[in-house]
Amino acid sequence: MSKNLTAHTQSVDATRRSSLKNQRPVVIWLTGLSGAGKSSVANALELALCEAGHHTYLLDGDNLRMGLCKDLGFSDDSRVENIRRVSEVSRLFIDAGLIVITAFISPFNRDRQLAREVIGSESFIEVFVDAPLSECKRRDPKGLYKKAEQGLIKNFTGIDSAYEAPKNPEIHINTLDDDVNTCVAQILKYLKEVYI
Repeated sequence: MSKNLTAHTQSVDATRRSSLKNQRPVVIWLTGLSGAGKSSVANALELALCEAGHHTYLLDGDNLRMGLCKDLGFSDDSRVENIRRVSEVSRLFIDAGLIVITAFISPFNRDRQLAREVIGSESFIEVFVDAPLSECKRRDPKGLYKKAEQGLIKNFTGIDSAYEAPKNPEIHINTLDDDVNTCVAQILKYLKEVYI
């Protein structure tokens, strides 16, 4: 970081912004394999929160890779930078008083821990969207597992790049056994008990 930078003090702070929205800002960080159901759960969760009158924003992995992170590949270093950028954007949205939902594979424990540190542990909820690799391959909504197994995609999580499952997520949902609505209800129950 440049020594010539100085943080600018703003008259309107995070507390005032969240007060105006009448909600406690938080990041709901969905992690799991491709095909586990992160985007489906995130979308349904945002809809449920909006219908309940909350101010939200959904950050989805593919969408950010089409804009903010389009210069990144899928090497381990690029994945680390992708999650760093998402963490910083999420922190800004927390400052704006929003409930942020992120849907990213975010395969490495160290990167999710970094996200928690950047965002602030008190505002970070890790949600493990769990489905067995065999089920994710069966679903393969984007045809990516097939391409990876044919060698057309390199560094694909679950095939030739590791996925480290969360050790102690705040919420663990199982999309093999439960449908999207059940998973969303589980997250909402936690939010109502702890945050909202």
